[in-house]
Amino acid sequence: MIRKVSYLAIGVALGAGATFVAPQALQALAPSAFATAAETYRQLNLFGDVFEKVRNDYVEKPDEGKLVEAAINGMLSSLDPHTSYMDPDAYREMQRSTKGEFGGLGIEVTEEDGLIKIVSPIDDTPAAKAGLLSGDVIAAIDGVATQGMTLDQAVDKMRGPISSAVVLKIARGAKKDLKDYKIVRAVIEVQSVRGHVEAGDIGYIRITQFTEKTASGLHATLDKLKTDIPADKLKGYIIDLRNNPGGLLDQSIDVVNTFVDKGEIVSTRGRNPDDAQRFSARSGEDQSDGKPVVVLINGGSASASEIVAGALQDHKRATLMGTRSFGKGSVQTIMPLGDNSGALRLTTARYYTPSGRSIQAKGITPDIQVLEDVPADLKGKEENLGEASLKGHLKNGPDEEASGSQAYVPPEEKDDKQLLAAVDFLHGVKRADAPAATPTPSPVDAAKSEPAPPAAPAVDSSPSPSPEPTKSN
Repeated sequence: MIRKVSYLAIGVALGAGATFVAPQALQALAPSAFATAAETYRQLNLFGDVFEKVRNDYVEKPDEGKLVEAAINGMLSSLDPHTSYMDPDAYREMQRSTKGEFGGLGIEVTEEDGLIKIVSPIDDTPAAKAGLLSGDVIAAIDGVATQGMTLDQAVDKMRGPISSAVVLKIARGAKKDLKDYKIVRAVIEVQSVRGHVEAGDIGYIRITQFTEKTASGLHATLDKLKTDIPADKLKGYIIDLRNNPGGLLDQSIDVVNTFVDKGEIVSTRGRNPDDAQRFSARSGEDQSDGKPVVVLINGGSASASEIVAGALQDHKRATLMGTRSFGKGSVQTIMPLGDNSGALRLTTARYYTPSGRSIQAKGITPDIQVLEDVPADLKGKEENLGEASLKGHLKNGPDEEASGSQAYVPPEEKDDKQLLAAVDFLHGVKRADAPAATPTPSPVDAAKSEPAPPAAPAVDSSPSPSPEPTKSN
């Protein structure tokens, strides 16, 4: 059964309770179910035995709370790279960051094979101004090696008083060249949407991440661009999603709805077929007046960014330019735990574009590939290996893309080949240096060629739905 759900309901919190059954009650189960449950209880008893022995006999008295938290983290890390436990402090920080304002350096980080890796620096923050790049590995923080640190521990160490400095030792590229960066902490007020007039007749819109303020910021930016550029001169819009690590699902849906007036935007499908959901555009929300749209993506465009790019591509509403995206096609539900115990970020679903594509570990391929000219000192260091390179990632068949995708964006617009190509495209200038990718089927075409997914994975519904696996700092 497919449930068509208004995305206005995404903000509803999911309960996180669990009910345990006494072993004697298992006798009422069918034999096979009883055997499975009995084995589970045997394993839990084993954990209890180990915990007691450590608690009573370890050479020094252990912190029992830390033991339990480490056990939880070990269990969750065995599932996939994006499932994790957030202690109360981390949960509060996550809530602050999705509101678009927090303290720190201005980077999105993730944990990969025991290493702390930068997904993307946020525009106009201390990290971006210092020159940190997507794909950089943080080898040490203030002289303390990060090898073996949890993601929460690394983020906590990078935080500190406003205007204080932190030194990050960065390993970059295949050779892991090391360099120290001294960065001054600041209050990070993320303006997730910025815009300006490009080439006199094009509206340029940069979306850095998807926070609670993104949709409203996009609408305000569009209104200003329409005031700055007469309707008869406006050639179209460029939406820049490069190095945008993602964010809130409902905001990505609103962004797509700003450029399409009908049809499916994204669908999600979890383990239970009855939980499948489809999210569709609401009539009357399109504010683009049918103007042409180009979307820029690269190897740092992930999660909610890929939902936007995939939907606009499938609807043939936009032309995608740049390089293949990251390939995070899963949705995490934030489940608050009782008694101020933090929250569980649990992968609950995969998402699908309107034509039924899962981009998990594959990414979105642009309609027109455009590579940037990378400075000599960054060559071989600017690629993001993407979701398929992450240990324990959700598999997606034989066509996974484990090779890297360029994630470099030149600091100067005059050197930005992808942006210049988008301007030329909207001006009708044909370029011979950018081969077109295989055309993506529209939702209608896809329905003719292959069956659509039964519905879709269960989205990040909770206080803050977020297809985003990383942490902001």
